[in-house]
Amino acid sequence: QVHLVESGGGLVQAGGSLRLSCAASGSIFSIDAMGWYRQAPGKQRELVAGITSGGSTNYRDSVKGRFTIVRDNAKNTVYLQMNSLKPEDTAVYYCYANVQTSYDRRPLAYWGQGTQVTVSS
Repeated sequence: QVHLVESGGGLVQAGGSLRLSCAASGSIFSIDAMGWYRQAPGKQRELVAGITSGGSTNYRDSVKGRFTIVRDNAKNTVYLQMNSLKPEDTAVYYCYANVQTSYDRRPLAYWGQGTQVTVSS
């Protein structure tokens, strides 16, 4: 089994910053891509940022220049630094990881439980 545990969400004023963390644990052989999605009330889940095992990153246009994704491969952890937050960034943020386990080398997507980010105007 693989578990993803997120932390770092909360309430912040517009213009403020938050840092999300997501640590993967369990029967992990290797982790390919990791990243973050978010889902606002009444909206579809959308990709925020992703990072490969080699460090290549991608961001949705609305967060470019404000959010930074990094990962620590030794700790199986991915971080999302969010600066200059806007009310429209309010959502539940979910981390994901494409994991090859020690008993099944086919990459499967695992998800965290979600962490609420609320940005007040």
